[in-house]
Amino acid sequence: MLEIRHLRSLIAIAESGRLVAAAERVHLSQSALSHQIRDIEAHYGVSLFERTKQGLRFTSAGERLLALARETTAALAAAERDLLRLKGETAGELRIVLECHTCFDWLMPVMDEFRRRWPEVEVDLVAGFHADPLRLLSDGKADVVIGSKPAGKPSLHVAPLFRFEILVVMANEHRLRNKRRVGARDLDGETLITYPVPESRIDLIREVLEPAGVKLERRTAELTIAIMQLVASRRGIAALPNWGVKNYVDHDYVLAKRVEPKGLWSELYAIASPAFAGRPYFDDFVAIVRDSCAAQLEGIELLPTAP
Repeated sequence: MLEIRHLRSLIAIAESGRLVAAAERVHLSQSALSHQIRDIEAHYGVSLFERTKQGLRFTSAGERLLALARETTAALAAAERDLLRLKGETAGELRIVLECHTCFDWLMPVMDEFRRRWPEVEVDLVAGFHADPLRLLSDGKADVVIGSKPAGKPSLHVAPLFRFEILVVMANEHRLRNKRRVGARDLDGETLITYPVPESRIDLIREVLEPAGVKLERRTAELTIAIMQLVASRRGIAALPNWGVKNYVDHDYVLAKRVEPKGLWSELYAIASPAFAGRPYFDDFVAIVRDSCAAQLEGIELLPTAP
């Protein structure tokens, strides 16, 4: 007999493509998730997946159950929102600060979906580049920060979103164009083009260059397209999330290289005060971000949530 937990497992497998990642999302061991799937297959006498080099691929039977899973969980979420409305807990405000400014690329559709679900909530973006975005929470000037996990802030509520790879972006004619991956020493002597934020918030500097003792000249620009134009004009290199550079790379405007040896990865979280995180629409905002980005952004991995 199908249960909600089975349907959520199917969605997790579809969005991750791998049993290990899907098991983390639904807070099971890989063997427990595999057993759950085998039980469903035995009950209906069908196979739900085929294993390919690219990962798990749903069979026709699996696709039918996946469609049911998406319809059912969406209906359940809508019913839960309606129950909250009956309690009169739907009005409020959601002021968002971005620590990761490339997030503008995917935030707009998230906000549109949130407004559709919660029309009584006023949604706004806190504009500008802020040296300390978390300070805006304590000052009452923002409600949610989307950024890296804060260290030494146990008083804040931190909701996991996803992890992503940061790529080094360079002009098509760059001297490193033939390298598959680049390291700190390869970049010595370059100019690094970034958003106007503190160096401590730039992953390439903090995680790669500083440990190797490499110091680059730095130039700033406020818009992603401006950074790309400077890179394409051979004014320097940049380090940006994979989703932020994909369209430019696909159109042969610039090149993107992974950072050796295993890539430079970062994580995003939705950070709020415990009081604000207790509002009924906060969890739904987080769920919209996770679901929307899993569906639209290639190469990301959803972070496990608390059971």
